[in-house]
Amino acid sequence: MKRIALCLGLAVLLFSAPKVWADETEFSFQTANFPGDTFTQLLSINSGNKIAGYHGATINKGFILTLPSTFTNFNFPGSVQTQVTGINNFNNTSGFYIDSAGINHGFLSTGSNFTRVDFPGTTFNQLLGRNNHNEAAGFFNDAHGNSHPYTYDFGGGVFRQIFIPGAVSALATSINDKEYISGFYIDSHGKNHGFLLVPGTFKTLDFPGGTFTQALGVNNNGVVVGVYMDTANLMHGFVYNPSGSTSEEVFDSIDDPNGVGTTTINGINDNGRVVGFYVDSHGNTDGFVGTPVP
Repeated sequence: MKRIALCLGLAVLLFSAPKVWADETEFSFQTANFPGDTFTQLLSINSGNKIAGYHGATINKGFILTLPSTFTNFNFPGSVQTQVTGINNFNNTSGFYIDSAGINHGFLSTGSNFTRVDFPGTTFNQLLGRNNHNEAAGFFNDAHGNSHPYTYDFGGGVFRQIFIPGAVSALATSINDKEYISGFYIDSHGKNHGFLLVPGTFKTLDFPGGTFTQALGVNNNGVVVGVYMDTANLMHGFVYNPSGSTSEEVFDSIDDPNGVGTTTINGINDNGRVVGFYVDSHGNTDGFVGTPVP
């Protein structure tokens, strides 16, 4: 599943034509691992195929990947640990970092300039996604350790808290240019449910037959990606296409063939290319890129 804490125990407008999704979509997969490391997660991909992520299971370090294999270190200045979680089509990023006092802060970058972003009055923040209009999505933790989702308008400096009915904890994981927000929440029984918030409409996303669902990314076509758990406690990525007519058509289960039952999809760009990670047969965490097969 998508890392939402830096090793703290808490459990993806260049001008391309929009992708039209078929009911069943097949992908070709490419493994992409940070050189010399056995732990890589790819978290977001823009329409220019720049990818945000991080490596290191114990000490997290951020990067931007230019396909096919050029990794550039990208860390908040002076941070102890960093994850780069989102990247927009201007190659500006979102993410979070741990400072020398062990505090989690959200951040946004514009070029090489970084800005710390913390919801007022809070001491634990993570930004998980960013669109092309200087808006970001993330969450803060309260004094009881419960998570609360919000969006942040970088241009105006405005925070907007999101309230999810029936949620004990909730996270906003991505925001597209139409202000569609993906995320997930935990109910009073401890179950994870994905969600898609379209302006004026809230929809719970539970993978059919799954016991656990998290929505982790949404592109400008409204296509959502994430992860679900089946009844055998195996993890699979999914693609949710809101234009489908039945639940079987709307949800596709997606596994990297090298990580069947351990796959998470974190991000999707407007061309339908997805990124995420899986656990391989050696116990290593490997990043992957999935490209739709015509």
